[in-house]
Amino acid sequence: MKGIATKRHRKHKNSLGFLVLLVPFCGYFASAQAAQQPKPVMVEDVFKNVQVLKGIPVDEFMDTMGFFAAALSLNCTECHTPESENSWAKYADDTPLKQTSRRMMQMVTAINKQNFGGARAVTCFTCHHGTQRPKTVPSLVVQYSAPFEDPNEAEVTGQDPAGPILDKYIQAIGGAARLANITRLAMKGTYSGYDTYHQKVAMEIYAQAPNRVATIVHEVGPTRADSVKVYDGGAGWIVSENKPVPVMPLTGGNLAGARLDTILLFPAQIKQAFTQWRTGTATIDDHDVQVVQGTNAGQPPVKLYFDPNSGLLVRVARYSDTAIGRVPTQIDYSDYRDIGGVKIPFRWTVTWTDNQTFIQLTEVRANVPIEASRFARPAR
Repeated sequence: MKGIATKRHRKHKNSLGFLVLLVPFCGYFASAQAAQQPKPVMVEDVFKNVQVLKGIPVDEFMDTMGFFAAALSLNCTECHTPESENSWAKYADDTPLKQTSRRMMQMVTAINKQNFGGARAVTCFTCHHGTQRPKTVPSLVVQYSAPFEDPNEAEVTGQDPAGPILDKYIQAIGGAARLANITRLAMKGTYSGYDTYHQKVAMEIYAQAPNRVATIVHEVGPTRADSVKVYDGGAGWIVSENKPVPVMPLTGGNLAGARLDTILLFPAQIKQAFTQWRTGTATIDDHDVQVVQGTNAGQPPVKLYFDPNSGLLVRVARYSDTAIGRVPTQIDYSDYRDIGGVKIPFRWTVTWTDNQTFIQLTEVRANVPIEASRFARPAR
């Protein structure tokens, strides 16, 4: 994955940047507030020459582009034109790869419809596996070598109760009583990723229990403008120069991810986040971990990885549905420090199909006043 990302993002103008910093859980928690959500901006309202992927929100469309990039190990300008790097309009220009992609989407849709009842059992990645041309000859190296085990694919068929693992986690970070006493967090630190050309820039995160989060990443991109993401407890938005619309509403998995993020920041109610729990084991960097998978009906699962000794959360893996398949996102947590009697991870590494970002917190203040305007719809 590291090699693929490095090649693909050398000139990836449209990486989603800090969108998944606190966002990309996918469809978790069907919300009673759905009827209150603003009408999403649809892809055909923004982009020209969209022929196959019509009828989806812009943020899902951008996630879908990330799926293509991961499946073929290409960046935006390699599928589109070099001129598109500095012009959204140029993304409408046809290229041979775009034309082939349309035919492939139609082929895959037909395969799934005829053989799997319309379920996305086959995707671009099924055949390509990160290469432009599917391999047709069996690999003896693969056949006779020890298989690589991706901890994000860990089996979680165990019926052991997840409660003790989650209880140990709550106790490890300070206990339920201390967690309940923290209702606001104001955080500062640095952020770096493909969208900052790997340069560290200043960032701030403001959170208020039970369900409001605002993130500001300063001086992102060529114009050095701020990127802002807000979730106000019901709706969410992102403002960034590398987005195709001035204010991009969050929908589907991106919106549900922002909702779940507040539970990770204020995790006292984590047990109530899912209706079904399963357990398993995996290995991350040669260390055994306990895996707890939470699922809600009709939604993709989320996997939580805990250190069996400390009880601390070390990784979250979740999956977001797009128009052509499901994409993964993982967040690795480390450098836990005590803030007001509660341990908070100061180091976050966020990896997904459109970017890899590194967040290092330098200051976390609990229960300080936060202006309500921080959680209002951002302006461009």
